[in-house]
Amino acid sequence: MKKPIYKGKIIDLSVETVTLPNGATADLEVITHPGAAAVVPMKDDRTVVMVRQYRHAVGRFIYEIPAGKLHPGEDPKECAARELEEETGYQVNRLEPLLSFLTTPGFTNEIIHIFVGRELSTGTQDLGVDEVLEIIEMPLDQAIARINTGEIQDAKTIIGLQAVWLGLQDQ
Repeated sequence: MKKPIYKGKIIDLSVETVTLPNGATADLEVITHPGAAAVVPMKDDRTVVMVRQYRHAVGRFIYEIPAGKLHPGEDPKECAARELEEETGYQVNRLEPLLSFLTTPGFTNEIIHIFVGRELSTGTQDLGVDEVLEIIEMPLDQAIARINTGEIQDAKTIIGLQAVWLGLQDQ
C-alpha cells in the first residue's frame, strides 16, 4: 500500500507498506525522483569546468559539476548536454557515458547518470531564477586535491571527477 504525503515539482514523498524479502512487513518513507544527468566538462585533457553554486539546503556555495533533473521521457545524454549549456554557456560536441549511480537508495529511487564532455564550444547560458552560480575552470588535479581537503563535498561531483581522473591515469 502506498500513502502519498507530498507531491512537489522535483520529488514525491510517500509512505509505503511493504513486505520485505525476509517476510517482515514495514512502513517505509520513499522519495520518488525522476532521475538526473550530470557532466564533467573537460575544456582540454587537464582542465575541468565546474560551477560554484549557492545551495539553500546547505546554506552556502558549493562546487559542482553541471547537472539537472530529467524531463519526462528525456534521454540522460540530452539532459546532460542541456544542463551544461544552461549552467555554463558551453555546448558539448563529444559526450561519453561514465557511470550511473543511486544517490541514497535507503529512501529514494534517484539515479544520476554522469557523462564526460569533451570538445566544448561557446553556447548560450540560460540560468533559472533559482540558480545563483559562477563558472569555475581549474586543473583536474586541483579539483581532486579539493576533494581530498573537503572543499568539494557534493557526491555527484566527487564521483564524476574521480571517474575522469582514474580514466586519465589509465592512459
